[in-house]
Amino acid sequence: MKIEVWSDYVCPFCYIGKKQLEIALEELGYGDRIEVEYKSYLLDPTTPVDTNSSVYEELQRKYQISLDEVKKMTANVTARAREVGLDYNFDEMKSANTVKAHRLAKWAESEGKGKDFTERVLKAYFLEGKAIGQTDVLLALVNEVNLPVEKAKQVIETDDYMKEVEQDIAVAQNLGVRGVPFFVIDNKYGISGAQPQDVFEQTIEKAAKERGLRKPLKMQGNKGATCTDDSCEI
Repeated sequence: MKIEVWSDYVCPFCYIGKKQLEIALEELGYGDRIEVEYKSYLLDPTTPVDTNSSVYEELQRKYQISLDEVKKMTANVTARAREVGLDYNFDEMKSANTVKAHRLAKWAESEGKGKDFTERVLKAYFLEGKAIGQTDVLLALVNEVNLPVEKAKQVIETDDYMKEVEQDIAVAQNLGVRGVPFFVIDNKYGISGAQPQDVFEQTIEKAAKERGLRKPLKMQGNKGATCTDDSCEI
């Protein structure tokens, strides 16, 4: 069974929703019987690549509100993030163009490191205040998840994997996605936004039962003496 997740790296509720999904999967106990695949979504592809604006400044411009109002708004998001074990640092967050990050994520996926890279970029942005739109920052993150930096440079310097990013966005549009995070469970059920934990668990459980998915056995006790076709432990 597959769960597809559309998200953007500068969306605070996307990281929260990702953690909620992970908690739900751990609680339900299906293990690797459920595959999670991350899809690209660009909230604002027109953001300047070389921007140095703080998130506070961007939110002030976007909503035409005061700095105090912005800080109250982000404080609510920070409190929500703490509920899933994330310590957001809005004071250090910068506005960022995420096109390069998404293209690198598609490349990382082809190298078997897509999930590792996605998690590292989200952590870098929301917890560490790193400028994830900058090439040097992204290459450092590539190195941290043990991917070849020279290959990553080639991806950044070309338009490699842009078609894959655009394809994800086109599929999202066809599904009627208007905001992220957006979760598609087994191509049957959709969850929009960072919903309460029980919404994730109930929806996943429902889809799994309909598919006939069984949970791995929960083994009890220590390994006892056994016999196999070849021998017995005597």
